Amino acid sequence: MSKEKSYFSALYEVAMMVNASLDMAKVLDDIVTAVVKTMGVKASSIRLLDSHRKRLMMSAAAGLSADYIKKGPVNVDESGLDQKALKGEVIFINDAQTSPDFQYQDWAKKEGFSSVMVVPLKARSEAIGVLRVYSEGQREFSDEEKLFLKAVANISALALDNARLHQALKADYELLVAHKYRVDDN
Repeated sequence: MSKEKSYFSALYEVAMMVNASLDMAKVLDDIVTAVVKTMGVKASSIRLLDSHRKRLMMSAAAGLSADYIKKGPVNVDESGLDQKALKGEVIFINDAQTSPDFQYQDWAKKEGFSSVMVVPLKARSEAIGVLRVYSEGQREFSDEEKLFLKAVANISALALDNARLHQALKADYELLVAHKYRVDDN
């Protein structure tokens, strides 16, 4: 199977995962796992902005150690690559272990990854987080890989936005039903 068909098949699988569930934690875990498998990278993660838009919180990861995942949020003010990605750019760092744009260089060394690509997650033209891939050695990413990752990021952002809207709609419905019962009881 050609690489293009492999990316197309993986993208189809991601779309099916998103469509199959409103359990966002599971969907995001499945997405980063599919990205690692399809791209042949060491790891992948999805980080979402907190409510103050100051920190990126780990939301899903595949291929990263538990210690790395627990190391804490990424402070957007201290992460040049994430500042750029959140503005809509696809960012590539050849060596995260030495790049001043990578906030946790020591962790990159401990985890054994070098090259990192970061793609924004955008819902309705607003950045809500980032999708990252990490490679063990220094690696260039092809145009097809960049396009695949951007498509996965867009599908992921759409899924997150839909899940949030679903939760809001469910809460509104429950309030409406509770109000109707109160009115009917009086």
